[in-house]
Amino acid sequence: MKIAVLVKQVPDTETKIKTKADGSGIEADGVKYIVGPYDENAIEEAIKTKEKNAGSEVTVISLGPVRSVEAIRTALAMGCDKAIHIDDENSNPDAYVTAKALAKVIADKGFEIVFTGKQAIDQDNSQVTQQVAEFLGWPQVMLVEKLEIAGGKATATRRVSGGKEVYEVPLPAIFGCEKGLNTPRYASLPGIMKAKTKPVETLKLSAEKGDAQPKVVLSNFRLPPEKAPGRMIAGDAAAQVKELVRALREEAKVI
Repeated sequence: MKIAVLVKQVPDTETKIKTKADGSGIEADGVKYIVGPYDENAIEEAIKTKEKNAGSEVTVISLGPVRSVEAIRTALAMGCDKAIHIDDENSNPDAYVTAKALAKVIADKGFEIVFTGKQAIDQDNSQVTQQVAEFLGWPQVMLVEKLEIAGGKATATRRVSGGKEVYEVPLPAIFGCEKGLNTPRYASLPGIMKAKTKPVETLKLSAEKGDAQPKVVLSNFRLPPEKAPGRMIAGDAAAQVKELVRALREEAKVI
C-alpha cells in the first residue's frame, strides 16, 4: 500500500512573533519552527497503517520553503520511508494553490491513502485537506477518532456533537487526524541517524500547481494591540461599587 502523509512546518507556539516593518509578513529571524502538532498524529497513523499492511511504505510530503526539510527529516526519523519536498520558492501560496499542487503530486505518485493533520496552527484555516480531496475526487473524513482498513475499504469513526458517526469509504481516500486518535512516537537516535540517508525528492511549486492562482492574498500583517493595564478602585465596598457602576456606564458604556 502506498501511503502519504502531509506535513507542514509551523512556528512553535512559544515563539514570539514579530511582523515586518512594512506589514508584508512575519520576521523569520529568531523563529523556532516545528512539525505541526496535529501532523504528528497523522504521521503516527500513517506509520501504524504501514505496520499493519505488509509491504507498505510511507512518503511524507511537505510544501514550503527550504527550511521545511527540517520537518521532513523529523517525520523520516519517526519512521516514514521517504519524502517529497515541494519548494514554494518563497511565493507564500494560499490554501487553494497549496491543495492544487499537493493533489497533483498525490495523483502522479499513485498513493492509495493520505493522512493529514486536523489543521496547521499558524493560519488555522483547516482548508487544505478538504480541497485536496475535492481536486482528487476522493472521499475524505474529518476528523478521525478511530480508523480500520480492510478489503480496500476504510471504516472511520468521528466525533460529532452528542455522539459519533461511522463512515465506510472506498480507497483511495484522505483522512484528517487530531489528538486522541493515537500517541505520536518519539524519534529514536537510530531513527534520527537513518533519516539522514532516506531519500528526499525536491519538486518546484511553479511546476506542480499548473495555472492555479491564489484566491486569497494576505497583507498588512499587524500584532494585536497591547492589552490596557488593569485599574484598581480604592475605598470601602460601597464606594467601590458606586465608582465601578459609574465607570461601566460612563467610560466603558456597557450598561
